[in-house]
Amino acid sequence: MITKKLEINYIEYNSIEELSAEDRELMEKAIEALDGSYAPYSDFNVAAAVRLSDGTIVTGANQENIAYPSGLCAERTAIFAAHAQFPQQDISAIAIVSSQEDKLLPTPIAPCGACRQVMAESQMRAGKPLRVLLGGSGKVVEFSSIEGILPYIFNNEEVKKRRRGK
Repeated sequence: MITKKLEINYIEYNSIEELSAEDRELMEKAIEALDGSYAPYSDFNVAAAVRLSDGTIVTGANQENIAYPSGLCAERTAIFAAHAQFPQQDISAIAIVSSQEDKLLPTPIAPCGACRQVMAESQMRAGKPLRVLLGGSGKVVEFSSIEGILPYIFNNEEVKKRRRGK
């Protein structure tokens, strides 16, 4: 038996103002997208903004439904809209924010497992890292790729091997 250690590197900013102009714009678009959140049951509003390889920004917000779990998370709303509307464009970055009672939460929230896997699939489609920005009013955390928030990604190579019986 061998004990190994998994290390994850990330950057932490003290505020949105410390981000580059491009990342600040993406984060601000995510904050604006909070207006589209429909969360009457949880009062937990989440929004996401994705930047495509050509600079286009597509946003999404969580959509709840009384027939839980029929709603959809903000991250998947934004990613699916981007891929459906701009299928030739890769997603290069995603910014995610959340609020309650119309106030941006001070601490960033992390995406659920399903959203992480959808982000991983998007990164695999692009063949290059997908940067992740998790924002709050108190700080912003940046991961250079999905592996920072989803180690041991279930990927296409694993699926292909299983299909071939290897």
